[in-house]
Amino acid sequence: MLKKSFFKTIPFLLFIVLFNSCDKEYNVIGADLIGDSSFDLLKSESAVIAYNQKIGPIQSDDLPVNALGSYYNPSFGTTTANFVTQVNLSAPGTAIDASAKIKSVVLTIPYFYDKTKTVTNEDGSHVYVLDSIYGPDRARMKLSVYESGYYMRNLDPEEQFLKPQKYYTDQNSGFEQVKVGARLNDDPNSEQNDQFFFSDAEYTTTTTDPKTQVVTTTKNPPAMRLNLNEAFFESKILKAPAASLSTNDLFEDYFRGLYFNIEDSGSNSGNLNMINFKGGNITITYEETVVTNGVGAQVEKTLVLNMSGTTAEPLRSVSLLTQSNTNADYTNATNPANIDKVVGDNNLYLKGGEGSMAILNLFGPDNYGSDGVAGAPNGVADEIDLMRANKYLINEANLVFHVNAAAMGTSLMSQRIYLYDFTNNKVLIDYGDNSVVSSNSKNSKYVFGGILAKDAGGYYYKFRITNHVRNLIKNLDSKNVQIGLVVTEDINNSNFGYLKGTNPFPTQAPKASVMNPLGSIVYGGTSAVPADKRLKLEIYYTKAN
Repeated sequence: MLKKSFFKTIPFLLFIVLFNSCDKEYNVIGADLIGDSSFDLLKSESAVIAYNQKIGPIQSDDLPVNALGSYYNPSFGTTTANFVTQVNLSAPGTAIDASAKIKSVVLTIPYFYDKTKTVTNEDGSHVYVLDSIYGPDRARMKLSVYESGYYMRNLDPEEQFLKPQKYYTDQNSGFEQVKVGARLNDDPNSEQNDQFFFSDAEYTTTTTDPKTQVVTTTKNPPAMRLNLNEAFFESKILKAPAASLSTNDLFEDYFRGLYFNIEDSGSNSGNLNMINFKGGNITITYEETVVTNGVGAQVEKTLVLNMSGTTAEPLRSVSLLTQSNTNADYTNATNPANIDKVVGDNNLYLKGGEGSMAILNLFGPDNYGSDGVAGAPNGVADEIDLMRANKYLINEANLVFHVNAAAMGTSLMSQRIYLYDFTNNKVLIDYGDNSVVSSNSKNSKYVFGGILAKDAGGYYYKFRITNHVRNLIKNLDSKNVQIGLVVTEDINNSNFGYLKGTNPFPTQAPKASVMNPLGSIVYGGTSAVPADKRLKLEIYYTKAN
């Protein structure tokens, strides 16, 4: 039940003034205090029942960011991320003369990098630091890019073509089995295939003005740059039937896209990179014979295939994730037979991708009636009944999750986790608090929280759910919903993806968790957890004397 500790009003208000003068951590304890001697400031700590839940194959189509590579996380296991995408014509209907001959075919996909760490040298060149890349520096892997033979429908026939077709994390074998021909990235430079790595080096491009013949050289941030098989694209694209190039609908059926396959060395030494596939393209440079006044001349032209569609003509893509070499502790913790939904679990395993989450039950059992101490159960947790009966005014409510450093070992921790309404698959009311704006989008919704932080006691994540708790106390029709906890790659993305299967549980999970390849192990709320690390709900409130 509720444990009360009293604070003296004047010293506490002085504490608030000092605390708010510090911009290191935003805190609003006491923001709604009533400055009257008839009220006392109190704190309560409520036990939380939290347990693990495995997330099976989950919808992974059309994500804003996709992973590519292989990453070994000692606390969880190995994630291998492949990718498939449609491509379309930047200029459908382009007429290509029979004389056209390929000069080059270059695939370019930009990498994300930390702009705050970019260094400009005296000669104008730059040194970049890649962002969202995991694993040993410059780990070598085998990369193969194939023509995809899988036609990705926009609409689902099982839904009478009224809803989009869903694609899932576990469909790699289906795409792999229908890939077409040999790999397209067959350049003699092994760093483009068998010894591929994510390079942080900038690259230069040159363009020639067709009229003035002026050559312009441009320095560009790091990207995947692959020379693709010229003979294939000359045959497939330049010699394609004109009708197949007339519209993107016809083109997407004719050339069904690209399938990216990664294999690491087998020694858990790969890299996994979150890549801006939607910013990628294939630039086909070719020459045509153009006759003017009876005189023929070779003219260089380009045809660009994009990896991002438009609202009117969306492109389909799928993140394909394979889990292997799974850590035994992780497997056991997320085994339904070992999950304790009554008492809760000692450790909560939060893993992105096709991973795992935690489910939280707040405010304990319902044993009594509306006063919380007597009578028959009324469908409301007794702690809520007590706070309603005593007319508590909620000033702040926090959930703090402490990282189990011993269980994490050397594994990278997720920089942010995300709390949401698990019962209804929607955001909590506190998620909408944008009173603190950050220049870094990854730190958006700072007041709501979930950002990895550290103090003398170690790493932790903190959430402020004041408005959620207020609603439960003030509004008699508010429901004490279950809370979901996952890792997230993008706190600003609150969309949900469906899990695969006839009757999956859960039915949905946040899409941003699918994009995050990392994981964190945090302590639960059981009595077996050390008191200073135990998960609990902290509530600061006032009530009339």
